[in-house]
Amino acid sequence: MQKNLITLSIAALLFVAGCQSKPKSSDVTMTDSTTSPTTEAGALDTTAITYKLNDPAAYDGEVDGKKVALYVLKDGDATVTISNFGARIVHLIVPDKTGKPTDVSLGFASLADYRKAKESFFGPVVGRYGNRIAKGQFTLDGKPYQLELNNNGNSLHSGPSGFHNHAWDAKKIDNKTVEMTYVSKDGEGGFPGTVTTKVTFTLSNNELKLDYVATTDKATPYNPTSHGFFNLNGEGSGTINNHTLQIQADRYSAVDKGLIPQGEPVSVTNTPFDFRQPTVIGQRVDEQNEQLANGGGYDHNWVLNKKDNSLTEAAVVTGDESGIKMTVLTTEPAIQFYGGNFFAGGDVGKYGRAIGKREGLALECQHYPDSPNHPTYPNTILRPGQTYKQTTIYRFGK
Repeated sequence: MQKNLITLSIAALLFVAGCQSKPKSSDVTMTDSTTSPTTEAGALDTTAITYKLNDPAAYDGEVDGKKVALYVLKDGDATVTISNFGARIVHLIVPDKTGKPTDVSLGFASLADYRKAKESFFGPVVGRYGNRIAKGQFTLDGKPYQLELNNNGNSLHSGPSGFHNHAWDAKKIDNKTVEMTYVSKDGEGGFPGTVTTKVTFTLSNNELKLDYVATTDKATPYNPTSHGFFNLNGEGSGTINNHTLQIQADRYSAVDKGLIPQGEPVSVTNTPFDFRQPTVIGQRVDEQNEQLANGGGYDHNWVLNKKDNSLTEAAVVTGDESGIKMTVLTTEPAIQFYGGNFFAGGDVGKYGRAIGKREGLALECQHYPDSPNHPTYPNTILRPGQTYKQTTIYRFGK
């Protein structure tokens, strides 16, 4: 009898301790690196994430013998952080439809995490040539060049020596603006010419604006772009397949199995690539289609419906749960939509959750892939005496 009473007493104490230690959902910051919590209905429990800035000191360090740090921009309800390691967007926190701060930019919790990540292109400015160049080869003014190869025998975002892997010189202008400058030396990654690139990040009125300016001392292919990864329900909230997407484009670039464009852009009509009206991303992504098979889903270049380099709307994407709408405006002639097909959970994001397949998307404003090998594509050769300029805006609303 005494033994039974002792057993019951221990069980009661354990039950009380468990009840007292169980956290409220509003107090929880998710730290599980392999799974995401679910509600009883099976939906992702995004209330378990408290979106806030990680420790800025975790992003301090040294790359290329230069100091690396995190630069914080604030305006109204929006907060953006930029690391000068690759001039990359780390946090992008905006309010959702209920006013809850939501970090819509995918990234990592420290400089060390960025440097060891399996995926190199979370948030940076990529270049000097964003996207792919077939076999890393091109001929310019009669001279052949060979670039670094890093993607199925092709050069993607200029290979390991690209802009994303270097420390940029940073100058914070005020609480809303920071300038990032990088000098890419002649021969870097196989490219000719010393190119100086300055990108100015400005946060104002729920808009993040990127202004690019560049010059060179030798003719060179040049096609930089910002490679932010977004989930408008918030980092760690699951698939982007239920987001709605609209792209202002009648044509896209059909690609081979190496994702190199094949000839002239083709019509989106009667294909899964028709996003001229707002469409749920996952609605057609698994259809039997050669182009979807080549990309493992969406990883293609859309040719925007524009005839000049004016700043115009390129795409609009809306989070199905958050209600956050991101409008992308650009002076560029095209945009690459990549749906996160190759994420495999090997990288863990800022809030402790593994980043799985199609849990983030990129909308990269650019010139066409492989343009140096296609004379009929819009020109991407920057020459001495010319000044390259580009503006891209990410506008947030509900």
